[in-house]
Amino acid sequence: MQLPQLTWIILFALLLNSCSTQYRIPNYLENLKDSTGLGTFQFPEPIIQKNDILYIQVYSESLKPEIDAPYNSPTIGTGSSGVLNSNPTLVGYIVDHKGEIEYPRLGTLYIEGLTKSQLTAIIKEKLSNVLTNPTVNIRFLSFKVIVMGEVGNQGPITIPGEKLTILEAIGMAGGITWSGKREDIKVIRETNGVREMGLIDLTSQDLFKSPYYHLQQNDIVIVDMNKRGRVTQNEQYAMQRISFAVGIITTFALLINIFK
Repeated sequence: MQLPQLTWIILFALLLNSCSTQYRIPNYLENLKDSTGLGTFQFPEPIIQKNDILYIQVYSESLKPEIDAPYNSPTIGTGSSGVLNSNPTLVGYIVDHKGEIEYPRLGTLYIEGLTKSQLTAIIKEKLSNVLTNPTVNIRFLSFKVIVMGEVGNQGPITIPGEKLTILEAIGMAGGITWSGKREDIKVIRETNGVREMGLIDLTSQDLFKSPYYHLQQNDIVIVDMNKRGRVTQNEQYAMQRISFAVGIITTFALLINIFK
């Protein structure tokens, strides 16, 4: 076979491989209508889970801080020089593998599955016998979700607050790439030792009604590859195989022409 003929065959094969169907990428919240003034909504309160870190602060009507201090979580407020830091590091209680914490003066408390409001009521009731009109403030020190798949930046996302929506998490992960699905986002969630998986459609106008729109701590969000991405991936694999074959054929043809 002459080298020019081989070149035309290679170019024709590459042309066929480059012809692929064009796929439309759906937009977020397609067909969403203006709903201004249609009412209010409430954010669901996070549920306490294993490995959560809680900061618990207790106050009472006593004018002596040392009375409340034994019931508070520790706070690191001094540096190596002994000077009080302007931004102290809060140290909280870690919920262990049993769903429990060891609270000062009150002992072991099983708190997995409770909300902050419920835990506040429990601690307040237990302390009412030893403190005068106690006030209990609780906050999460760890609110983390993991975003994986076809996004700009995969990995864990940690926020200082306690509210994170699926749209916020996707945005913080760099957004969904052109090869990622927007219609079937997977959310893996564990509640009271039970693992569940839900699907959420970011293109649907019913997005805000989904129980997975508001993420919970330790949720795992997975963005799968869409059809266009799979086709492109297959084309890339095919191009690699064609390039490898072309290299072998070209080398073989050159050797024939040299030793002809």
